[in-house]
Amino acid sequence: HHAAHAMNKQVHLVKRPEGTATADCFALVETEIPTLSAPGQVLVKNSFMSLDPYMRGRMNATHSYSKPQELNTVMLGGTVGEVVASNNDKFPVGTHVVGHLGWQQYGVNDGSMLMPIDISVIPESVYLGAVGMPGVTAWYGLNKIIEPKAGETVVVSAASGAVGSVVGQLAKLAGCHVVGIAGGPAKCEHVTKDLGFDACIDYKQFTGENIEGQLVAAIKAAAPKGVDGYFENVGGDIGNAVLKCMNAFGRIAVCGWIDSYDGKPSLMTSPILILAQRLLIKGFIVSEHLSLWPQALQELGALVATGKLKYRETVLEGLEAAPEGLLGLLKGANFGKLVVKL
Repeated sequence: HHAAHAMNKQVHLVKRPEGTATADCFALVETEIPTLSAPGQVLVKNSFMSLDPYMRGRMNATHSYSKPQELNTVMLGGTVGEVVASNNDKFPVGTHVVGHLGWQQYGVNDGSMLMPIDISVIPESVYLGAVGMPGVTAWYGLNKIIEPKAGETVVVSAASGAVGSVVGQLAKLAGCHVVGIAGGPAKCEHVTKDLGFDACIDYKQFTGENIEGQLVAAIKAAAPKGVDGYFENVGGDIGNAVLKCMNAFGRIAVCGWIDSYDGKPSLMTSPILILAQRLLIKGFIVSEHLSLWPQALQELGALVATGKLKYRETVLEGLEAAPEGLLGLLKGANFGKLVVKL
């Protein structure tokens, strides 16, 4: 047997979830490290990969808001890494890049989906978070849909997460009164003390029959002037409660609806308020607005570099940790942006 040589570890999606996703939907696969086979190609050794809620939708056979992942292929996802072989002058060996090479240690790309990054000021992994897709998601939903004005009130669900944490800080910079909603006292303390939100409601404190009603009371206490903008990540009781607190001509940016990701119906309890309060409710997918990414990334990068935009990460070690990491993310087990160090 010849001497062992380096292999490319990958995680494949091998079966569709029925209801709640489980670890047996994934398989760890070892394959040869790919070689360059065409001009323009680069081989990237990934150093971090991203775990994000949208990945749950891709596991289903039906179209969620991203097209389904094919079975027995590498799980899709954002990555950062270093070019280790190159047929492309734009990406010499040693270039650090952010891309979409998926759940694997090595990936080949023709350069079209890679962006060089400067890791001298901003750590590599942050290009998967505050200065990456989640940050741009926050920037777009807030600036282009909620359009905050100084003195308005903005509410953010999943407030300590990769997207929500950026939404709230940008809303504060715009002069708004900002209320977060997060799960557990530690996350809420982080949101107010570290991120500078005006208030944060711990939704896990509410139990029993009328969780929505208890949430409404808490939101009204934290947002006495009502809510002008809401960044929706979760739906369910939280979304319904915020809807009841919206002011006339309020704007709701719908980024996610975790309550419905496992396939069970997610009900809206007071849709009449859309009419009564003349609300705008708009869904968006950040990858459809690529022309705005350079502006968003420039602003986010400058804010992170100057310490005006703070972020928190949970780092899991090793590709093997990714499946359980994603399942935990959907239940809020992570704190801040979830990445896997490869």
